[in-house]
Amino acid sequence: MSAFIASALLIIGSIFCLVAAVGMLRLPDTLIRMHAATKAGTLGAGFILAAEAVVAAELGTTLKAIAAIVFLFLTAPVAAHLIGRAAYHQGIRLFDKTWIDELGDSLSGNGPIADKPSSDASDEPAESDE
Repeated sequence: MSAFIASALLIIGSIFCLVAAVGMLRLPDTLIRMHAATKAGTLGAGFILAAEAVVAAELGTTLKAIAAIVFLFLTAPVAAHLIGRAAYHQGIRLFDKTWIDELGDSLSGNGPIADKPSSDASDEPAESDE
């Protein structure tokens, strides 16, 4: 019976890891990619570690798996937040359809969304009348 439970956990974890990998490849900008990597990747790794704990059925291995899962769930979101914030401050281009920019609003418009050209502006610099 534990083999079936472990198999189910392993398959679910693998699906979540696959979703995270596809999200990293297909999503348009860094901040959205960080969301996919954090949410789906953390759940996938957690399910895979839980499957390993079920298969081992030893107290030491189970405690190590639980500790790894807790550590992963505590650190992955914080790390993704800090990486996303650092990328934002480096001036990454946000996805064109991003319409909420709370960090830019809190920085008084100094974020990259304030520097985005309007949709009717061209890429050429404006000519001066000098």
